[in-house]
Amino acid sequence: MGDILAYEADLLGLVKEFLNYGEFHETLKSFTKECKVKGKPIPRSDGSVTRDSRTLLIQKDLLTAFEDGDRQTFFEKWNEHVPLEIRSNDPLAQKLEFYLHIHFAIFPLKNNTGRIDRADCEERISHFKTYLETSGAALSQTTEFLPFYALPFVPNPAAHPSFRDLFQDSWAPELKSRLEKFLSMTLKAGSTPRLVTLYKESGQNSKDVQLQQQLAEAEHRTITYMKRFNKMQADYHNLIGVTAELVDSLEATVNGQLITPEYLQSVCTRLFNSQLRQSAAQSIDFTRPGTASSLLRASIAPMKPQEAPLLPSLDYEKLKKDLVYGSDRLKTLLLQALRWRLTHSRPGEQRDTVLQAYITNDLLDCYQNGQRNVLQLLHSKHEVVRQYTARIINAFASLADGRVYLSQNPHLLRSLEETLKGEEKDSITRENVLGCLQKLSLR
Repeated sequence: MGDILAYEADLLGLVKEFLNYGEFHETLKSFTKECKVKGKPIPRSDGSVTRDSRTLLIQKDLLTAFEDGDRQTFFEKWNEHVPLEIRSNDPLAQKLEFYLHIHFAIFPLKNNTGRIDRADCEERISHFKTYLETSGAALSQTTEFLPFYALPFVPNPAAHPSFRDLFQDSWAPELKSRLEKFLSMTLKAGSTPRLVTLYKESGQNSKDVQLQQQLAEAEHRTITYMKRFNKMQADYHNLIGVTAELVDSLEATVNGQLITPEYLQSVCTRLFNSQLRQSAAQSIDFTRPGTASSLLRASIAPMKPQEAPLLPSLDYEKLKKDLVYGSDRLKTLLLQALRWRLTHSRPGEQRDTVLQAYITNDLLDCYQNGQRNVLQLLHSKHEVVRQYTARIINAFASLADGRVYLSQNPHLLRSLEETLKGEEKDSITRENVLGCLQKLSLR
């Protein structure tokens, strides 16, 4: 609580700044009034005032550079204060920037006092030509701008009919007005409140952590797959070598040469995998035809899954009665046994049978809303009972059918939330309740 009070003024200032930025005027009045009634100090929004004055200064500098024809200063500030994302993706910004380059290219021709600086004109036209060949090339397919791509190659643009509008007295003021409106909107959007900045930074940090976790998992999977690939490659090379030797042996047999049992044994040793290599190769009886081939086929045959025996049925009415009215020790033992019956069962038919039996007999009383039911054990005074109840609910939430079953009780989420808030420390109960809520969020 002391930490909150120490930063309370700054936090209230962040809220005030955000409300002012979003133009929530009525909300801001009510917020300021209530803070005064409660005696809560709100610092003056010096940050927003500073940002507003800085924005106005940037806008003034850009407009001054526009009026003076100072191309270099203008585009230095333009590139610095107008975000690259807007300059690259916003069609309005791209069109405005195109006309701004035209403005600075023809500025000496429109504002000459009788004598034109040819070197300055050539330099400006050269910069405009470079722009057309680089970032301005994106608008070359637009009918509106297509004629201006010939501007650098026209000796006297002022006399050319295609560029007559550029030299009208109204063209530059209209462009300045468009520039002023654009800067007002863009620079205001750029001066985001501190609260928004903090939110973006926290979100970015969270994304960075997630990306690091995903990267670590991807690297782990890559290492595993590389090991598998290397093993498959080694087996493939071994198989090719054995195949070549067997072809040689067949050719020798055709020529009347005999194959010795020792040679066959060495080939089989190389063909069997490392676990069976020694024992299987030594157990082959080469006096019996087909023994080696049978063992080879058996080594790659898929293993048949063992059939899991069905577990004995339970008296669920007595179980539920003992869970509600039994002693705390009996409750904990029953909850643990029921959870183990589910989690220690073999995945597949056996686990599905256990879960369906729990659901059919409404083990957790999700179909009932009585005052005394199994879910009320979440609020037990005994810590271990609460913990084991949270564990079994979390086990249900780990399975799709279990989540469907838990969602039938409209009060379960509220009970889980109350339990989560009621735990004073990071206990096993809290971890299981949090895990359960995360799994239920899938629905």
